[in-house]
Amino acid sequence: MAYSTIPKSSSYFNTKIYTGNGSAGHSITGVGFQPDWVWIKTRSDSNNHTIFDAVRGVTKRLRSNQNNAENTSSGVTSFDSDGFTVGTDSAGNSGTMVSWNWKAGGGQGSANTDGSINTTYTSANTTSGFSISKFVGTGSNATVGHGLGVVPSMYMVKKLDSSGSWGVYHKSLGATKSLFLDLNDTGGTHIDYWNNTEPTSSVFSVGTSSTMNYNNQNMIAYCFAEKKGFSKFGSYTGNGNADGSFVYTGFKPAFVMIKRTNATGDWGIFDNKREGYNDETNRLKPNSSDAEEDDNFMDILSNGFKLRLTSSSINASGGTFIFMAFAEEPFVSSNGVAATAR
Repeated sequence: MAYSTIPKSSSYFNTKIYTGNGSAGHSITGVGFQPDWVWIKTRSDSNNHTIFDAVRGVTKRLRSNQNNAENTSSGVTSFDSDGFTVGTDSAGNSGTMVSWNWKAGGGQGSANTDGSINTTYTSANTTSGFSISKFVGTGSNATVGHGLGVVPSMYMVKKLDSSGSWGVYHKSLGATKSLFLDLNDTGGTHIDYWNNTEPTSSVFSVGTSSTMNYNNQNMIAYCFAEKKGFSKFGSYTGNGNADGSFVYTGFKPAFVMIKRTNATGDWGIFDNKREGYNDETNRLKPNSSDAEEDDNFMDILSNGFKLRLTSSSINASGGTFIFMAFAEEPFVSSNGVAATAR
């Protein structure tokens, strides 16, 4: 059996739960690395998802459940060697909280000239398959360098200077279609989003849509490439049964995000930290400010996940769904130790 390319998954992705105290300078430690992308959500109350990254810089906030332009917030005031520091913004520092943390290239990065649009900054981690690229749109069909060295399986693009939805490319849908992270829409046909062109090992394509490539406006792209034993991007068909579909990932998941694509349905994020045992995998919805939903959505297993709820948004009979998943540990790690279910 082939081993994971990343023996210690938590060096590149980790979920950290914490309790907010409403005070400035609240240090969140225990992430295990200095994160370049921090996604935060209040679990206990209705509040916005907030997203910060090292390329745009601290205090620069986006919200996955809204199409708002980037604004300034005290949500994250520094990226630290073992986590991050939050300020007084209630969306990052009030009640019970969860943060999902990724490591890119370390810091702001540098310009990438692979595409017809040169990025202002690209911070890329070729080991874990994650990059952040900031670029200025042209309004014309174009390519943008992602810095991963392999073909990305999924990416999210957001306009920064004015309102606009989050466009999501997923390999299971292809370049003629797009999802929207802030909406519960189906995977509709949008040829002008990705220029009907699949990504390559050096670039992804954007079309003439003002959502993905607004002329003379700043844009941000988060790109993910699949890495054996660490990340998986794919699709599955639901069965509408509490003895639900099993989805093989090749590792014990630490994070799973799901979206139905043949009908409307909320996005769902599940992780291994908020409850920590089967079958209590609570859901947060990237397209909604809702508090955490307490239900038995899925089992997290040693080699994938199994749906345990008949909800139409994760397991409708005959429904098609896409997912992205990151590992807690590979099914068999490089030291030969087999992962176990929770």
